[in-house]
Order: sequence, then structure tokens, then C-alpha cells
Amino acid sequence: MGMDRNTVIGFVLLAILLFLYLFVSTRSTQELQRQKKLFDDSVANVKLRQDALAKMKDTAKTQQVVALKDTTGFNRAFSGTEQLISVENEVMKVVFSTRGGQPREVILKKFRGYDSSLVKLMDGKSSNHISYSINTADNKVVQASAQASELYFDAAPVVSNSDGSQSIDFTLPAPAGESIVHHFTLRPNEYLMDLEIRVVNPEKLFSQNNFNLTWHAHLTKIQKNVVYEKRLSDVCFSEDNNFDYISRNLEKTFDKPVQWLSVSQQFFNTTLIAKNSFTSGAVHWNREVSDSSTTIAQADASFQSKLSGGPSATVPLQLYYGPNDFQILKKQAPGMDRIIDLGRGVYSFVRPVNVYVIMPVFNFFKRFITSYGVAILLLTLFIRLLTSPLVYTSYLSGAKMKALRPEIEAMKKRVGNDQQQVGVEQMKLFREAGVNPLGGCIPALLQIPIFFALYSFFNSNIELRGQHFWWSSDLSAYDSILNFGFSIPGYGDHISLFALLAVATSFLISLYGMSMTPDQSNPAMKYMPYIMPVMLLLFFNNLPSALTWYYTVSNMITLILQWVIQTYIIDHEKILAKLQENRTKPKSKPKWQERFEQIQETQKKTQEQLRNKGK
Repeated sequence: MGMDRNTVIGFVLLAILLFLYLFVSTRSTQELQRQKKLFDDSVANVKLRQDALAKMKDTAKTQQVVALKDTTGFNRAFSGTEQLISVENEVMKVVFSTRGGQPREVILKKFRGYDSSLVKLMDGKSSNHISYSINTADNKVVQASAQASELYFDAAPVVSNSDGSQSIDFTLPAPAGESIVHHFTLRPNEYLMDLEIRVVNPEKLFSQNNFNLTWHAHLTKIQKNVVYEKRLSDVCFSEDNNFDYISRNLEKTFDKPVQWLSVSQQFFNTTLIAKNSFTSGAVHWNREVSDSSTTIAQADASFQSKLSGGPSATVPLQLYYGPNDFQILKKQAPGMDRIIDLGRGVYSFVRPVNVYVIMPVFNFFKRFITSYGVAILLLTLFIRLLTSPLVYTSYLSGAKMKALRPEIEAMKKRVGNDQQQVGVEQMKLFREAGVNPLGGCIPALLQIPIFFALYSFFNSNIELRGQHFWWSSDLSAYDSILNFGFSIPGYGDHISLFALLAVATSFLISLYGMSMTPDQSNPAMKYMPYIMPVMLLLFFNNLPSALTWYYTVSNMITLILQWVIQTYIIDHEKILAKLQENRTKPKSKPKWQERFEQIQETQKKTQEQLRNKGK
């Protein structure tokens, strides 16, 4: 791109915003260590309480066992042998356990992880579970309660329904007149599973009909780049029908009704949906800080709701185990498509660009092209065509500035080292020639939303997972042509060829831009073509290869356009003649320019007075 000084300033601002985005989206090492210490302390405290409670239970066990057998009717639920029952459809397999009467393992059939095995959102080894407290005894002799996740349910056979769905019931052994049933329904080709908790005589089982549900979610590594996957994990939720998310905060308390809560990593999520909304709740969120750990994050949530009065009550819930696919999530619950980060927080202004421009165009190309790399190339061509008026304006501004370079150099020789006077004379020259010094800067700034939109889009597009293109085996992750076997701080443990190509083409653009800059006396501007590529290399090396491939193509188009426009489209002699013609026309200064020149004149007079006093 033809870049005058202000164009370079525009790209410096772009770089600042880029690194600000990176800073905002990641924690500092100190913050991570602080959170790890808080989490470790919390775990230690819980362990102490659990040990103390276990001792109390052991002491009271012999005193309660007779009463439980005689009075509660729950005695068979306290011990048993775990049984596993599988239910599956075309897209996933769910393995249920009679212990807790809930899913223990969830396998997605259409996706594979970093080790080529099928993706497991629950692996049966971690402590993922849903639970709630049940009154198991309430008399003068014994008052006790138990967690549903620790009790053994009776499993009924799997039922195939007429609509193609499958159902299974888990019934808790309970006294006569009381009943708890977990009724699960899995429909064909869906990642969403219904869960109805059916309760008979709720006043006996739940104190004052208060239903307190807890959910523990444990995320494990699925992607190749575990550090990047941890960075892109968060908790999303709908509170009072408004979407929000937790990325950095450790805790969130819900004072308004909660419709759903999702624990999300880069391309998959597990979501608990309350069809009647929870009245309140809270969630504690913790990312794993160790790079060597396969644990991504953990979340502990608690929710409260009031069961309806009467002889029976139902808690209708839904569980989503599946991909962060925009079209799929839109059909689940209101606002769930926002789990996909297409622009949030400070950068929410780019979400409309993604939803209404980038995604539809990319999906259009995908319908006709099997190669995702070629589809990205065509998307790049479309974006460059869309922004071509801005690019041409920038090139034209650069050509005008280049035409004025001889006069600027002559003016500097005449004025000398007085930088204040150089600024005044340069602004005067621009005004006389009718050149807008911001002509190259503004178009560059207007392209910032597109850059950040594409950054979010390529980071979150699950369709890129496992897509091969040239030497990249997965466009959703970085490409690697050499692995070091060790990590270089700030760079990584590999060399990304697409990142190198993107940086090399950026370097060529910077060199070309310097040739168009009228003022090359500023040392900072002189070294900018070398500083920016180094900064970009550090940033690009761990980005998805889809993004670095896009940036490489975009830079190559820029280089071609620069040569074509400057060689065949822009007539430099006509530009110079036009600048001379502009000088003969009467000029009216904009107010901002008048104020700027007044400030410069005032500063110049002040400096002269100080010099005179010094003499």
C-alpha cells in the first residue's frame, strides 16, 4: 500500500489496537498465578471440610444405619453396583450411569481431537456431574440428606419412540409415596438432550420445595494448541434473557432469572438449559494455568428454583453437548449463537460485519468449492474488491505526497533544524497544493473493523477444523514446518510457514510505502519497515493458518495493486499539474487547521522568547 507518514501512523494505530486486543483477551502471568493460588487454596479448604465431614459421617454411621433402614426407604440407594447404559443417535453417543442417574461419557461421532480419537466432552474419568440435595430422613430420630449424584438409581430399558427419539428413565429407590425419576430423551441428529426431573411428593424430598441444583464441568484438551485453547475458553450465560460471558473474572452471582449457562472452549461447549429458568445462582470459573496440563478449565455452578406446590412437580432441563456451530446453536435456545465469539466487549462492533458480511460470503463460496483454502482466497478477493475505493484513495494520496517530496526537501534545507517551522511550512504546502495529509490514514483506519472481524471469524469457525491446505493439516490451528522441541518465549515451539509468508509480504509493503513517504528524516519512520514485521512474526506464529493464509493473500494482492495502480492508473504528471493548478485557487482554511497553525505560531514565538532571554 502506498503509505505517507499519516498512512504509517494509521497502521501503527492498527498495531496498537491489535496488541491491545491480545492483552485484553489474555491474562498476565502474575494474574494467572494469583488465580491458580486462589483456586489451590479453595481446593485445599474444600478438602479439609470434606475430610472433617467424612470423619463425622464415619462416627455417626453406626448410629444412623439402623434408622435409615427402618425409616427412610432410601437404604438401597446408598450402595450398589454401577451399571452403564448407552444411547446414541447419528451425531453422538451418551453413556449413562446408574450412579446419579445421569450421563457419564459423551462422544461426538463427527469430530476428532488432537490425537485423532473421537472428541469426548465427558470422558468418564473427570468429575463432570449434575446434583441436588434430597431429604433422606426427617423424623425425631434422624435428619439427613444426600446428594443425588452419589445415589444409585434403577435403570429402565431404553425405549424407541414413534418420532425416532429414544428415552430412558432412572428411578431413585424411595419410600412409598415418594419418587424421583430422571427422564432423558435423545432425538435423531441432535446434540441437545432433554432431561426431566419428575418428583412425587416434593415437600417431603425438598425442604420448603426449594430445588438447589449444582453442576460441575471439567474441560479437557481437544485442540493441538492447548495454550490457545485455554485462552479461548470461557463461561457464557443468559441472565434475564440477556447474553453475557465470563472470560477473566473468577466468579459471577446471578440475581435475576437464568435461562442457560454454557462452559465453552474453542470449538465445543456443554450447556445446561433451564426451560423454566432458574430464579438465581452463581458460578465459579477457573482456567488451568499449567501449559503441560490437559485440563482446560473447570466450572462449579449452583442454581436455585422453587418447585410448584402439589403432589408432584417437574424440573424441565436440557443438556447440549456439541460443536460451536452458528447455525446449530441458533436452534437451541435464544442467544446461544453468541457463544461463538464473533466480536465481544470492546470489539462487539465487528460482530455485525461477521454475521451479515463475512459469514454469508464465505458460506456462498463453500457451496461451490471443496477446498477451504481456495474459499479463503476468494473471500479475500471479495473483501479487497469491497474496500478498493478506500485503497485507491490511499494510493492517490500517497502519489500526491510523493509528488511534493522535492519541494518538502527544499523547504527543509531552507528552514534548517527548526522542527516547529518545518511543521508550519509543511502544512502550508499541503494547503496550497490541496493535499489532505490524512488521506492515507483514514482509509487504513476504516479497514480495522474488517481485520478484527476476520480475526474473530477464523479463530471460531469450527468448519476449518481438520481441513487440509497445502502443507497445513488443519486450517483452524497453526501450520508447522519445523518443531524445535522446546519453546521460545513470545514465539513458540515451531515455525509457521504461512506466518513467515505473511510477515515477508508485509515487509515488502512497508518498504514500498517508505518510497512513497515524503518525509524520511524521522528515525522512527525509517526503522518502521523492520520493527513492524518482527512484531507481526511474534503475533502471527501461533495464529490459525487460515488467518495467516488470508493475510498472505491480502498482502500479495496489495503488492500487485500497488504496482498496477502506480504504473498504469495514476498519472503522476497529471497529479503534479493538478497540484500546481490548486495553488492558484483561493483557499479557505478549515477551523481545525487554523487552530493548529495558531498553536504552532504561539509555540514558535515562545521558543524565540526563551532563546532571546538565554542570550
